Amino acid sequence: MFATTKLAITYGILALIATAANIGTQDLAIRIYSGSFYILVSIITGTGVGLVVKYILDKRYIFRFRARNIAHDTQTFTLYTVMGLATTAIFWGFEFGFHHVFETKEMRYVGGIIGLCIGYLTKYHLDKRYVFRSEAG
Repeated sequence: MFATTKLAITYGILALIATAANIGTQDLAIRIYSGSFYILVSIITGTGVGLVVKYILDKRYIFRFRARNIAHDTQTFTLYTVMGLATTAIFWGFEFGFHHVFETKEMRYVGGIIGLCIGYLTKYHLDKRYVFRSEAG
């Protein structure tokens, strides 16, 4: 199997895991909290969990990154998060857009999944170029 094909398959599987963590956290948050702005709270919570899961998986299995120390890892995570701001806008745009158009939880999640797919594809290229540039394979 070609290295790029193996990388793409691995990245896809890890993106699915992070997507499941994100959407699962959103669903759990809505089950726990139903107050004001419950949808926003669930999306922010899911985004946070998904970000941490995706960072851990990407740095280990995609970019084979090893931080020199905690400060280096914190700096890398901060840059990873900054690179994720644009892709988060894509993800949230799809999720909120589907919620507005279809007005169901299920379709909001579908929009979120589509947005995450587009965002993760974009994020890979940003991370390879700017975040893990010396460690990227």
